[in-house]
Amino acid sequence: MNKPYSSACDNNQEPIFSVIEGVFKNCKNVLEVGSGTGQHAVYFAKRMPHLIWHTSDVIKNHEGILAWLGEADLNNVIEPLALDVCDSTWPIDKVDAVFSANAVHIMSWEAVKLMVIGVGELLEDEGLLVLYGPFNYNNAFTSESNARFDVWLKQRNPESGIRNFEDLEEIANASGLYLQNDHEMPANNRILCWKKKVNN
Repeated sequence: MNKPYSSACDNNQEPIFSVIEGVFKNCKNVLEVGSGTGQHAVYFAKRMPHLIWHTSDVIKNHEGILAWLGEADLNNVIEPLALDVCDSTWPIDKVDAVFSANAVHIMSWEAVKLMVIGVGELLEDEGLLVLYGPFNYNNAFTSESNARFDVWLKQRNPESGIRNFEDLEEIANASGLYLQNDHEMPANNRILCWKKKVNN
């Protein structure tokens, strides 16, 4: 098959890498939730060879991800897991980081909540949850372009939409995750990083 291609991935992967290179410097196993085309997995794993990068997505996207992984031929990327964040059991054991880009505004809010709860259960102590994408603050859009994007998302699927940071923070805290950093990114996006509290 022809590899799927996302111009957004090409545009954002270097800015994202400039942040996560430091965030993941002490990590060993990263689960990517919603690997999409597979472009991010190849780009990041190649530049962070100390990591084992676990891809995942719904099954219909696996062929495209495998096309990218096959061409890259990297020994630190794992073939995609069939992951539905709404399932009570995830097909992977403990990891020390979870990464997801441009997914939470596509998912339903119920799925987002279940994803964060699932991540809280999956992560090792001091594990990291890193989300990239547009977010609202105090229920307000950070730009006119994000407001237009939100309209477009809801026209495609009424359950989609840009999520409110405070709502994510509430669920994360209830799952034992506490905000470490909120990075401003190009094109009115952010990288949010939470760390799992150590259980004494």
